[in-house]
Amino acid sequence: MRRAFTLVELLVVIAIIGLLVALLLPAVQAAREAARRTQCANNLKQVGLALLNYHNDHQSLPPGYISNFTPAGDDSGPGWGWAAMLLPQLEQPAMHAAIDFRLPIEHPANIVRLKTVPTMRCPSDETRETWAAETRDSSGTPTGVVCEVAIAHFVGMYGTSDPGVDGDGVFFRNSRIRLAEITDGLSHTIAVGERSHRLGEATWVGSVTGTILFPDEEEGEIGKPRLEHSAGMVLGHVGLGHGPGDPRSEINQFYSLHGNGVNFLFVDGHVTFLPASIDYQVYRAMATRAGGEPTE
Repeated sequence: MRRAFTLVELLVVIAIIGLLVALLLPAVQAAREAARRTQCANNLKQVGLALLNYHNDHQSLPPGYISNFTPAGDDSGPGWGWAAMLLPQLEQPAMHAAIDFRLPIEHPANIVRLKTVPTMRCPSDETRETWAAETRDSSGTPTGVVCEVAIAHFVGMYGTSDPGVDGDGVFFRNSRIRLAEITDGLSHTIAVGERSHRLGEATWVGSVTGTILFPDEEEGEIGKPRLEHSAGMVLGHVGLGHGPGDPRSEINQFYSLHGNGVNFLFVDGHVTFLPASIDYQVYRAMATRAGGEPTE
């Protein structure tokens, strides 16, 4: 007599396999995300090493972004940012050599602005290569595209107010901060943090003069719909009382896809995941270079 599975037995086996897959899939996804989060932290550590090497070579950290300015104080370009200055230390000397820092980012000769820098990316985040730096009117409606720039997921720390001319963090317009000027302590001062495209766009390139950051509803942005200075393309801040990774943050703050918090690089080179639940005053203190606030 031949033995065989009945239809009922076969359906039971299939149901058991489906149940096991359903139980295992979240664990597999969690393991993959843990690996991506670790790779993101490793990328930030490489950025930290590059910053320290840059300081050894130039006796200061790179400027947040470089720009001439009008008598009224408005940026007039060229706009290249801290990560563009850091390219040789990030093992991208050819990209650095291809930049004419005397010309604006959007100049046709500076097509290197479309190249991605792998070290400046988070593997959990957006995979597209570029985004459009736009001009907008007072309502946030786009009025033109100045240029496309390569995407990045890390921005420098401007401090406790909206990025621009003169911040209390380690990066701002034409800054040249020396380690000796960071009197709050290198291990207590944030240098760089994550920004997911879910909150706001970022780039390694710099601040494209005259453009505006504004949440794009088509991209599913979660940040507050407020016009922001182009310095926010490469700089972030901790103002407004929101912790790291808070979905109520503005487009030019810090956010990640690693859960309820953000990976941050400190000036001494270590990387720490700061949860959104961190005491806000401690978080704020970590954003300044010489504020004298307690960070414990």
